[in-house]
Amino acid sequence: MGLFKSLVDRARLVPLLRKQHDSAELRAHFAARHDIVVGLYSYGCFDRWRMPGPLRIGRYCSFAKTVRVVDANHPVEALTTHPALYERQFGVIDEDIIHAAPLIIEDDVWVGHNVVILPGCKRIGRGAVIGAGSIVTRDVERYEILAGVPARHLRQRFAPELAAAIEASHWWEMDSAALRALVAAHHDTVYSPTPETIAAAFPRRFERAGAGV
Repeated sequence: MGLFKSLVDRARLVPLLRKQHDSAELRAHFAARHDIVVGLYSYGCFDRWRMPGPLRIGRYCSFAKTVRVVDANHPVEALTTHPALYERQFGVIDEDIIHAAPLIIEDDVWVGHNVVILPGCKRIGRGAVIGAGSIVTRDVERYEILAGVPARHLRQRFAPELAAAIEASHWWEMDSAALRALVAAHHDTVYSPTPETIAAAFPRRFERAGAGV
């Protein structure tokens, strides 16, 4: 019966996954069933086996289809490392005893193919990039680029002044129509931003910031 239900659930998800970047129904399903909350326009993360909950993902994130999240380590200090000691499905314990804190992935994060995110990482900051094949063992700062085994800092995507301007813009709160309009009106700014051009493209944000709002 459990296998049949699983197959039915997967079949139901197929049409929703075709529009995973903006499907409200798909997001509601994963939030209610698997404790996986995904912001609009993020994709590649709707797979509870590769990327199990609890998981919180922001908007405009890109995940390769081979990314994996490891939510807990086996208990090396215990009598056995077997999951029988923490998963009830094996019949040894009465209740699951994994109480993993959510992995939080902020907006505009790009994670490449065959990346493995281990339990030591609980937050990946906005705008971060993780190179293909990396093993992530720690938290990742905003706009940090990492790669390697284990993943190590390569560089920041932006200079501090530009990163601060991008943060102040809150561009990720835009819907796709507003982002399209931004590209049309400020093409060069979108593809090669500077602090000055970001401020010009988002005048209301910067006026409020200047007024201390």
